[in-house]
Amino acid sequence: MLVGGAVGQALLAWWSLPVLAALIALIFRLRPRPALLGGFLGGLLLWGGYAAVLNAQNDGILSARIGELFGGIGGPLLVLITGLFGAIFAALGAWTGSLARGDSGS
Repeated sequence: MLVGGAVGQALLAWWSLPVLAALIALIFRLRPRPALLGGFLGGLLLWGGYAAVLNAQNDGILSARIGELFGGIGGPLLVLITGLFGAIFAALGAWTGSLARGDSGS
């Protein structure tokens, strides 16, 4: 998911991550709970890791400025929030993909 998500994010819009997570859960026939957890961790690592790399490359200047716009949020907290958004998007996508099979899969 990390490799596919990184390629998808480079070439497509932000919503490619939940679509990819749904396809992975559907193809690998993941049950809902493991799909939700795997999607969450994959999205957190992908978006949080990428945000951390970008933050480190510009010495936190951009995240500090963006954080000021949102009421003084610090740069590291903004990176964490970005990772959490990616985690939620991917988790919901993977969960949807696992439920799309139609069997209960419990």
